[in-house]
Amino acid sequence: MNRPATAIWGRAEQQDFRSRVRGCLLGGAIGDALGAGVDTLTLDETRSAHGAEGVTDFAPAYGRRGAVAAATQLTLFTVDGLIRAQVRRDTGAWHPPTDVHRAYLRWAATQSDWGPDERRKDNGWLAQEEWLYARRDPTRPCLTGLADDVLGTLEKPKNPTARDAGALVRSAPFGLLVGWEPQLVCQLAVECAAQTHGHPTAYLSAGAYAVIVHGVARGDSVDAAVQRALSLLTQRPGHQQVTDALGQALGAVRQGIPTPGRVAVLGEGGAAEDSLAVAVYCALVGEDVRHGLRLAVNHDGPSSATGALCGALLGAMHGETALPPAWLAELEGRPTLLEIADDFAMEMTQGPALHGPAITSSAWLTRYPRG
Repeated sequence: MNRPATAIWGRAEQQDFRSRVRGCLLGGAIGDALGAGVDTLTLDETRSAHGAEGVTDFAPAYGRRGAVAAATQLTLFTVDGLIRAQVRRDTGAWHPPTDVHRAYLRWAATQSDWGPDERRKDNGWLAQEEWLYARRDPTRPCLTGLADDVLGTLEKPKNPTARDAGALVRSAPFGLLVGWEPQLVCQLAVECAAQTHGHPTAYLSAGAYAVIVHGVARGDSVDAAVQRALSLLTQRPGHQQVTDALGQALGAVRQGIPTPGRVAVLGEGGAAEDSLAVAVYCALVGEDVRHGLRLAVNHDGPSSATGALCGALLGAMHGETALPPAWLAELEGRPTLLEIADDFAMEMTQGPALHGPAITSSAWLTRYPRG
């Protein structure tokens, strides 16, 4: 993988970028939590439990309101891996898929260990967060794909029949690499998705989503970002189902007032491309973050996945101040999400001031070890 060019950042640009990073991570977590309480319910069951409008606020999940599921856990470790990749480039070891894979292995440890293992010197700070040591319904391919330390690749992917959204929902942070070209963002997301999900529709959905987030994080409209993703996907074998799903999402926008019925037409079977289409459609038609997210989680499909995808997209587009404050106030893990969002923004905009030939912050390398 080629090394991307380094961007020059002004103060206003840094502030805008940090707001979008925070918005993306917090928005994804809010959508994840909003859908978690109804993830296994049909729309009829959701309406029976929560009223005619379906779920409109956090419902209890995992013993509390505002609890996040595996999508948010994995997204945090994606960010951790991307920061580690930037830190390790000083050593000449520039292979981001490897650093992201190591981060996912640290996540896998949280799914089996009782708590942080103080003997592991490569954990950094994120893997020491005790609240992450909880299993929150990850898809099976995420667990089996990371059950050993073998790196899945496009040539030899893990779980070649896995089509669910487990890799897709952790892929928003790749889109926050705004200094990279879209084709590199797509390639990195695809390679990292193949570490657990080897079916083309699963890893190409992840690549497409990363490109869409990348576009809106750079100030494009959702429609323009989707068009760019489509142009990149058509160059790749196995793209048809993903490009068809995105085309259907764009077409549904022109069919009138958004309803759960229009969401249902986009697919609710749990396949990655279906979840991608639902999230994109809801981001396109949502009047604001609250409306878009409520639309994204009220259907028969995997509400947590579609909520997380839509929330991250809207958050990257509008920034953190567009997120509903009452939902933020109840959100599980908000301090951790804010901390890693700010670390990511600082690394991407001011990395040379933290580590490099001229200066090295020992505190930063303790947080994000090179090993």
